[in-house]
Amino acid sequence: MGVATYIKGEKDAINEVILQSGIKIKPSYTPEDLERIGFDYEEDLGDPGEFPFTRSLHPSGYRSRNWTTRQYTGFGTPEETNERFKLMISHGQTGLNVAFDLPTQMGYDSDDEMAEGEVGRVGMAVDSLRDFEIAFKDIQLNRIGSGLTINAVAPVILAMYQSMAEKFGYKKTEISATPQNDILKEIVGRGAWIYPVEPAVRLIGDTIEYAMKELPRCNPVSVCGYHIRESGCTPAQEISYALMIAFAYIDNVVARGYQAEEFVGRFSFNLNVYGNIWETVAKFRAARKLWARLLRERYGVRNKKALFLRGIFGGGGSGMTKQQPENNIMRGAYYALAAALSGAQTTALCSFDEAYTIPTERAALLSLRTFQILMDEIGLRDTVDPLGGSYFMETLTKEMEEKIVGEMEKIEKVGGMVEAVSTGYVQGEVARQAYEFEKKLQDGTITKVGVNKYTEGVDMEVELHEYNEEWARLQIERLGELKKERDNKAVGVSLKALEGAAGDKKNVMPYLVECSRHYATVGEMANVFRDVFGEYIEPGIF
Repeated sequence: MGVATYIKGEKDAINEVILQSGIKIKPSYTPEDLERIGFDYEEDLGDPGEFPFTRSLHPSGYRSRNWTTRQYTGFGTPEETNERFKLMISHGQTGLNVAFDLPTQMGYDSDDEMAEGEVGRVGMAVDSLRDFEIAFKDIQLNRIGSGLTINAVAPVILAMYQSMAEKFGYKKTEISATPQNDILKEIVGRGAWIYPVEPAVRLIGDTIEYAMKELPRCNPVSVCGYHIRESGCTPAQEISYALMIAFAYIDNVVARGYQAEEFVGRFSFNLNVYGNIWETVAKFRAARKLWARLLRERYGVRNKKALFLRGIFGGGGSGMTKQQPENNIMRGAYYALAAALSGAQTTALCSFDEAYTIPTERAALLSLRTFQILMDEIGLRDTVDPLGGSYFMETLTKEMEEKIVGEMEKIEKVGGMVEAVSTGYVQGEVARQAYEFEKKLQDGTITKVGVNKYTEGVDMEVELHEYNEEWARLQIERLGELKKERDNKAVGVSLKALEGAAGDKKNVMPYLVECSRHYATVGEMANVFRDVFGEYIEPGIF
């Protein structure tokens, strides 16, 4: 059931249940369990909206506001993506979560030989400011916030987003954007990295410092435990690694002479909803509590709002299966329920067809309706933290906190998160957990309905979102026209200035904005950094 391990006992004995994080679950819980763990209401729970924010960031929770819904959207050309943006907004989506194709993520233009076969395949192709102008045409950028799922070239994309908004007549102080911008998790859990660890972290520091001064409504980094969890780590490791990654970025900016309280309130998190529902809820409650407490202890942060663990809880991609794909509709509903019970501020949900393809229009709308049913029909907005005070949930949250802290201590022992990633320590831990999980899935210790249990029946046919080869041709053609029409002398001058800033360790963001305004391409700007910083070489992990 879920990703808990159920170990069968002797005849008539009670099965043993062990969650993926290693926590053993008792058949029942009583007040004695709260005494055993040393539960203290003020220290461990608190009132909704009050430190340590275990229950909620806001006193009235969803009674005063819905959670924001952001379905992952973007494919093909900017024109195709613009149409999908407008469709989802017209059906009640309240924010955008933008997907970029792999060439864009890796800093290659659509006409680069490295991009062949991938242009627009798993997200929107972006080569220059012109593509942003098309994709965001008629979107009210002062009312709709955009999550930008980009990492290695996040500074480039954020600069383009600002330039696009200003060209449309918006002030940079009006726009709200959240680039994912988490390169450490990318190296650990996904692989779309370009530059060595230290300069890559420096670029993230540049975006944070720039946003402090120039983009007051933007969240310059979204620490993404999500992908590390998808790669195989336990729920406790997901939170521990995410917090340690956040501390690495904080330390980079603090070393520039700032106080954490000046900027940490603009950090956000992207965390995974998948697996055992109780473990998931406990994970998020413990995460809010630990983030607030450790910001106080490590960095002296006192401002209440700066202590909020804000972000998007969602996904569940690892839980979706190709076998019996209609089951994914039910899985998605339970993941959405877990997010709501966890007090999520913003949610996204993997659609039932994502084991096959990027979401079709029908699948994306079903995911959106799932959240809307929870909000407006089922009663998830009736009261704050409905599981609060449960003997079971409070005990599990405290035990989850202890597991997270234990994992964080392991990272500290190897020299902190930057060192742990540089040497491959974290990558090895995640790979080991993924292997152990797969073994249990294969031998049936972990149950997956339709995969290793209840497999009888006929699989449904899934409508695929077909890739259109014409998208690549149109995108490359548009890029060729742009390179002829733009002021190439101005482009050259701006790229040279960017190279100087990168080499002199200046904040590169103002230079990227200038390059973007002259229609320098993603590949041209990324290649400046390749020349200055070099490229990352993966360490061996076994």
